[in-house]
Amino acid sequence: MTVIVPIRAGLAAAVFMLSAGPQARAQDSSPWQKDGHSAVRLLAGSRSGAVLLGGIAFQLQPGWHTYWRTPGDSGVPPRIDFGKSENIEAVTILWPAPIKFEDGAGGTSLGYQKQVVLPLRIVAKNADKPVTLRADINYAVCEKLCIPVEASAELAFTSVASTEDSTLSAALDTVPKPATIGDPNPLTIRDVKREGKNGVLVDVAAPDSAEVSLFVEGPTPDWALPVPKLLEHGPPGVKRFAFDLDGLPPGANPDGAALKLTLVGGERAYEFNVNLD
Repeated sequence: MTVIVPIRAGLAAAVFMLSAGPQARAQDSSPWQKDGHSAVRLLAGSRSGAVLLGGIAFQLQPGWHTYWRTPGDSGVPPRIDFGKSENIEAVTILWPAPIKFEDGAGGTSLGYQKQVVLPLRIVAKNADKPVTLRADINYAVCEKLCIPVEASAELAFTSVASTEDSTLSAALDTVPKPATIGDPNPLTIRDVKREGKNGVLVDVAAPDSAEVSLFVEGPTPDWALPVPKLLEHGPPGVKRFAFDLDGLPPGANPDGAALKLTLVGGERAYEFNVNLD
């Protein structure tokens, strides 16, 4: 059973000071907000036009993890509020592909270990005026216990050439690329089909040596679909995954539902939007 122990960011900084490496220039990153097992800060890319690239950087103590936008069988996804920002029309979080780990209760959770940068696509209201990003960040860090963390950060976008551009570009490379079923990629989904009333089968083409993971999300966050399982025996030439249509909100009809499938193998990751027949 997961145990939640309340703590606020900064209260445990005297107990644990996370090594953050060389500091970027102040205008390109906010100060690290630290708790006992993690640290978080904002990153600003180059200031150019009305669409900007930023990021939220997390560092995690060895053995600890935080969660993806869909946490899996257990866990709490990060909740981030940009409502106090200035001259910002919209912020879109771009999520890097997660990894799987045991949740301690026989299930599988999805998230990140060590460090991760969530890229942000930021649209300014007026490209000619100053832009300040403010974020209230609520997330959980877990080992055997899960600790909720609350942090606030602020950062102005001022640099014509940001020192964080290479970091943000590398983070973008970890975000799954849009794809469609049957794409001629070495790693792709070939077919999605129903099995009986509640089962779904997903056939994946992948290199024989590749370790492949598949994740599924429903049309709204209150769909808590299980993590697909790789079957030991599938058709020749494919890796077959299966999951049940469990965890649907009351009254939801899976027929025709819009699902998001994230396929991860090696250094590649793709995202497929499908309608369930």
